Amino acid sequence: MTKLTLDQVRHLAALARLTLTGDEEKRFLQELTDILKYVEKLQDVNTEGVEPTSQMNQLQNIYRPDVIEQQHIKPDDILSCSPLPIIEHQIQTPSAHG
Repeated sequence: MTKLTLDQVRHLAALARLTLTGDEEKRFLQELTDILKYVEKLQDVNTEGVEPTSQMNQLQNIYRPDVIEQQHIKPDDILSCSPLPIIEHQIQTPSAHG
């Protein structure tokens, strides 16, 4: 049975750039160990004679030709749809710097 160690959880946290408290490390240790146990159970399931499937619901992508249609919409009409202020034919957005 696979059991993770606290060092492995710390290593995973470092790879994910997570800062975990001691309690969080212990919680993740238990949760990740439970996930690995579940995967081990799945690996034990006998799938002989079961056909592989890629989809369960039989949905498929429906493709259509990419057709460009000429639109007769004025740029000012499009800009008028914005709830943000328009300055010199551009939409003013909040600063990304805060």
